[in-house]
Amino acid sequence: MAMKVYGPAASTNVARVLVCLEEVGAEYEVVPVDMPSSEHKSPAHVARNPFGQVPAFQDGDLILTESRAISKYILRKGGSDLLREGNLSESAMVDVWLEVENGHFNSAMSPIILQSIVVPSFLGGETDMKIVKENLEKLKTALEVYEARLTKFKYLAGDFVSLADISHFPTAFYLLGGPHALVLDAYPHVKAWIAEVMDRSSVKKVAELMKMPSA
Repeated sequence: MAMKVYGPAASTNVARVLVCLEEVGAEYEVVPVDMPSSEHKSPAHVARNPFGQVPAFQDGDLILTESRAISKYILRKGGSDLLREGNLSESAMVDVWLEVENGHFNSAMSPIILQSIVVPSFLGGETDMKIVKENLEKLKTALEVYEARLTKFKYLAGDFVSLADISHFPTAFYLLGGPHALVLDAYPHVKAWIAEVMDRSSVKKVAELMKMPSA
């Protein structure tokens, strides 16, 4: 039976799950959830995700929420080495940088994506540049740390690719395609690392699913 992922592929959190499914070659189905009509707040979806968010994930009788936890489940089930669980110190570094991705990269990028892409293109509103500028500064602070790390190691957790790297793909996808892509020019190691992540076949396939039609 195919695993099911509930939510639009254009969602960064949904895309994070999809790229892990592609990494392990799993059979899966993307079940659409219409966000503009608030389907994610419907009783049927809240029964799957009590916070009324996406994604929700189903594998038989198992239902999971939270994209990074789902990602770990998929990689473990698929026998992927992207978690490096055969090595305690390496797996710990994967966990550290996955937390960094969530707390520093994603937390800065999410409001930038909302204000720079979603609000003007899909909600018919005006970008709040104050919010964008504040979060660009937060992003630059994170990128400085990343640049220093990537001068020492090929990837974030060490000299091996891991979930900590590919988990950045969904927000990096929108950064590269948005109005603030030039921010990466000041961080050559980060720019090269992102380019390598984006070149993975799993990432390329999900990136195609993420492309949204113009409003």
